[in-house]
Amino acid sequence: MRHRFAETRYGQIHYVEDGVGDPVLLLHQTPRSGDEYRDLVPMLAATHRAIAPDTPGFGLSDGPTTRWTIEAFAAGILDLCDALDLGAVGLVGHHTGAVVATEIAATAPERVSALVLSGMPYVDAARREQVATGRPPIDHVERATDGSHLQQLWDNRAPYYPADRPDLLERLVHDAVAVLDRVEEGHEAVNHYRMEDRIGRITAPTLVLCGELDTFSLPDVGKILAAIPGARSALLPDTGVPAMDHRPDLVAEELGRFLRCRA
Repeated sequence: MRHRFAETRYGQIHYVEDGVGDPVLLLHQTPRSGDEYRDLVPMLAATHRAIAPDTPGFGLSDGPTTRWTIEAFAAGILDLCDALDLGAVGLVGHHTGAVVATEIAATAPERVSALVLSGMPYVDAARREQVATGRPPIDHVERATDGSHLQQLWDNRAPYYPADRPDLLERLVHDAVAVLDRVEEGHEAVNHYRMEDRIGRITAPTLVLCGELDTFSLPDVGKILAAIPGARSALLPDTGVPAMDHRPDLVAEELGRFLRCRA
């Protein structure tokens, strides 16, 4: 994989890429970075040009200095596509990345040849109300002089990660620390997004992917399928929220099958 930077309206976006062929763009969850795909990129590179950016504001990418929104993230990623002179891309998003992918596919349908929405929550008025009236933050912590906030970052996510893979949580905590002062803003951007007004504009062939242990997003798969005509779904066995780095082999198999059908 090659590490590179591209100029966008927000400054530089960092990305890694590998392979040649039709481009596949991989968008990560909050508060991760393109590192979430470091095991998947080489698998896809056998048949595609796989590109994994750090969403604006995350990882090594510059980002908006104003409040983060899904629309801003999408605009930055479209700037990256312009900088790389990409035509239509296969677009893969995981959790927050899937919401960003939804906005891209709704805003610029001609730029998306195939769409994969992995672990995506369905954000409508009911969800926004639920979050606004008492759902606790997902990753927010208060910085502590004894460093205990680092343990809290770990503890917040431990229930969603496999107990025998502490390395996956280490990678998440590493990325979370890099955006500690804004670590919750990606989730807030998701929960302010008016998905119900946008998702019906998607025209790209769509695969709705979810880990069978992803209790956060699995209940919303039916709503997403109902909202996107012709969309189909696939379930990843024995994996949950960290599907992209926990079982990249299963993800690569599903993506390969889906993208071959679109070729």
